[in-house]
Amino acid sequence: MTITDPEFWQLPLEERMLHLAELRERAPFTALKSPNPMTGIPDDFYAVTRMADVVEISRRPKDFCSGRGSISIADMPPEAMEFFGSFIAMDDPRHARQRGIVARSFTPRALSGVLESVETIATEVIDAMCEKGEVDLVEALSEPFPLLIICDMMGIPRSEFPTVLKATNVILGAGDPDTLDGRDFLNAMFEAGMELTGLMAELAEERRTNPADDLTTALVYNELGEELLDPSEVAPFFILLAVAGNDTTRNAISHGMRLLGKNPDQRRILQDDLEDLLPNAVEEIIRVASPVTFMRRTVTHDLELSGHSFVEGDKVVMFYGAANRDPRVFDDPESFLVEREPNPHVGFGGPGPHFCLGAHLARREVSVIFRELLTRLPDIEVTGEAEYLNALGIPLVGGIKHLPVRFTPTKPVGPVSAGFGA
Repeated sequence: MTITDPEFWQLPLEERMLHLAELRERAPFTALKSPNPMTGIPDDFYAVTRMADVVEISRRPKDFCSGRGSISIADMPPEAMEFFGSFIAMDDPRHARQRGIVARSFTPRALSGVLESVETIATEVIDAMCEKGEVDLVEALSEPFPLLIICDMMGIPRSEFPTVLKATNVILGAGDPDTLDGRDFLNAMFEAGMELTGLMAELAEERRTNPADDLTTALVYNELGEELLDPSEVAPFFILLAVAGNDTTRNAISHGMRLLGKNPDQRRILQDDLEDLLPNAVEEIIRVASPVTFMRRTVTHDLELSGHSFVEGDKVVMFYGAANRDPRVFDDPESFLVEREPNPHVGFGGPGPHFCLGAHLARREVSVIFRELLTRLPDIEVTGEAEYLNALGIPLVGGIKHLPVRFTPTKPVGPVSAGFGA
């Protein structure tokens, strides 16, 4: 079995990473073929598994671009790139323009209100599960928590939450039959995208007329003369946020709970000094789990890197999990160590123009939810194996579909909620 087999990505995380380690130590780049469900013709690409090369490729967007073909392994039609990629599938100057507009709303200062709501929503989701004693952590917490934050941040009514959740699960599912309801993968993807596009187009139009204190308003309306997103750019950005911003955090939480269960000594160390060690533990969860599996870049001209000669058009696919366990950078890289410092991982992407814009928010979300979980449900434990996403190919995000946990039931502490769909 190789990393291009769909079954490979349903193996336990540790087994996958040991195989990637073999590729990393064999050569800096490995030539592989990936099945293409759209054309039926396998795609050739080079797997990039060493930290130095991931960093170098990330910081050189003129040599290794994002907007030629896609950031997925398979080339996407231009309209699909616009629809599902937003600015992560663009190069400058378009990338710089759109990212610059959005970045105004993603500074720690601009996000201050959102960061406060993270605490409130963490309380809400734990309140909804805390009396049950046994739940699927993904369904009860990992799945709704980051998406509720995104919906509230955008100003999307809670009544629309089930719609957004179902549509994003289709896009994130990467062909998993559980998300498709018997539909063809590509049709289901575009139907989900159209549903989210319609929702955001309506909300954006409303905010142009009746501005509010939310991110949608900031993107489409201001009185300062600052550049705004075009109407056609709002929905693709929301799809990017609802998918990338949601799924990375969602799976960091699920993987983090699994890692704490697999490493009880590290869990004890963390719980004995929760406030001081939590920032380090969050970084280590991101490093070890590396929720974003890969990003592709395309070589723009003939060049050489780490002794390998590339030609224009070559696809290079950066596997972040392999880079995050590179022994050239990390001591004891296969071990999960909550006190690890420094921790120069690339779990949010390598340095350069495409570094994750929401890294600050994601860190806050993961930190708050583990602080609340380990404080309010201190004996929470994983009771079974994680069930991984059944994707058609190499998943962009290595998802956990189900993770059973149990804990001593306790009483809610927040105001009575009408539920996530209300």
